[in-house]
Amino acid sequence: MTNREVRLSRGELKALLLSDEDGFRRVLQAVVQEALEAEMTEAIGAEKGGRTAERVGYRSGYYERKLVTRVGVLELRVPQDRAGRFSTELFERYQRSEKALVSALVEMYVQGVSTRKVKAITEELCGHAFSASTVSEATARLDEALKAFFEQRLAEPYPYLILDARYERAREAGVIASQAVLVAIGVDWEGRRQVLGVELANRESHSSWRAFVAGLKQRGLAGVEFVVSDDHPGLRAAIREVLPEAVWQRCYVHFLRNALDYVPRKVDDDCLMELRWFYDRRDLGGQARPGAVDRQMAGQIPELVDWVENNIEETLSFYRLPLPHHKHMKSTNMLERLNQEIKRRTLVVRIFPKT
Repeated sequence: MTNREVRLSRGELKALLLSDEDGFRRVLQAVVQEALEAEMTEAIGAEKGGRTAERVGYRSGYYERKLVTRVGVLELRVPQDRAGRFSTELFERYQRSEKALVSALVEMYVQGVSTRKVKAITEELCGHAFSASTVSEATARLDEALKAFFEQRLAEPYPYLILDARYERAREAGVIASQAVLVAIGVDWEGRRQVLGVELANRESHSSWRAFVAGLKQRGLAGVEFVVSDDHPGLRAAIREVLPEAVWQRCYVHFLRNALDYVPRKVDDDCLMELRWFYDRRDLGGQARPGAVDRQMAGQIPELVDWVENNIEETLSFYRLPLPHHKHMKSTNMLERLNQEIKRRTLVVRIFPKT
């Protein structure tokens, strides 16, 4: 941008500075306004109302524009020309800063900062507050990135697949209901974990899980040899239908939690310690078979012993894997960190609008 003389006298500057505590903002606003007028004069080749041979256009009023600066918000009147060719250079840097600021707002929201806190932070930092609704609208730009994530091709094989679900509250047509969030994590041959999919469903059912896992296969999921999940009947049926070649491992942590349904509260710790013993063995051949559940427990809690003997085999599939993989592949705990991060962010929102 070329240098231009700003027609603001020393007396006017002093008057503006001394008029109130907002003097610096007013001075900057006057300077920028003068610069806009000078740009328009140069663009059309004539002063306002002037007649020159160099004139190449005519003025056509103004439009309002706000400019956020370090000293506050400037209320500006941007001149226009009839042909609509005039474009000020003053806002180019502002537009870059504005994009960076909006990106920061979106990042704060994604990291779990509420829209009201974002509003307070921006007001403190730059003297201008973005409303909660504005922040929410800004986050809509994430839709394209999410769409790209949901549609990306899964080019490499994932021999290990972990599936789990959590619930969030959403409002639809004025009614608040729990919605299932289906999550899938894949582990490749190098041991690298990758979130393969996250999808919202009305409930955790056979049809929703089947559609979710089938969608992963359509995107290229291949080479799955081992699947870990809880004992949800709809999920188990979906795994059998869509991934019949994979071995299923029932999450032993969920299994232990289910066992508590058969255990009196006063002895639940002892019973859990006894059951955990099965998972401390080094290999399937060296560990006690399910039929060898402590017979002392049988006299006290026969229902528990019967249930364990009928179901524990489903939790021992991980023994066929290499020993270093046992710790991570006998449960869905690998998903726990992801679920904790999701929960930390969703607690701020509490209730999601469903669109």
